[in-house]
Amino acid sequence: MLKNTMTIFCTVKFINLSGGFWGIIDVENIKWFPINLPEALKKEGLGVRLKAQKDNDYFSIYMWGTPVEILEFEIVA
Repeated sequence: MLKNTMTIFCTVKFINLSGGFWGIIDVENIKWFPINLPEALKKEGLGVRLKAQKDNDYFSIYMWGTPVEILEFEIVA
């Protein structure tokens, strides 16, 4: 397993700010900004289990959530 890899159980959301973008919110209501969200997951309300890694070097105009790189995913609902 890669260093600092985590599993996130989350829901995919379209965030309608600054032109709109996709985000994920985990079961503890923590906001994550997926920097490489696959097209297959871009569905409002989709339940997903992700293996991801924080990307502390990523910069975005969107000031929402913690940036993560998705390594693996499984649709759960």
